[in-house]
Amino acid sequence: MDTQLRKGILDVCVLMAIKNEDSYGYKIIKDLSDVIKISESTLYTILKRLEEGEMLIVRSTEYEGRIRKYYHITQVGIQRIEEFKKEWGEIKKVYAFITGDK
Repeated sequence: MDTQLRKGILDVCVLMAIKNEDSYGYKIIKDLSDVIKISESTLYTILKRLEEGEMLIVRSTEYEGRIRKYYHITQVGIQRIEEFKKEWGEIKKVYAFITGDK
């Protein structure tokens, strides 16, 4: 899969994983495991990029004596999901053209 396309899809998958409730790294990986495989290092790179893009915010909470980071989607992140849904329609048309499935 093209690197840029995969990057965009992974970003939206992570946003969807936290859309309905705040979550943390391990749970995000677990929640996405049936859909797409993602390594811990890749996830944290994505989370940092999404935070820098103001698509999520991070809060730290103590959990069993350790600090756990929870991720919360912002309105910008929700807008990104909606944009992706519109873009996906275009991607499906291109796919249908390439594969001959009309």
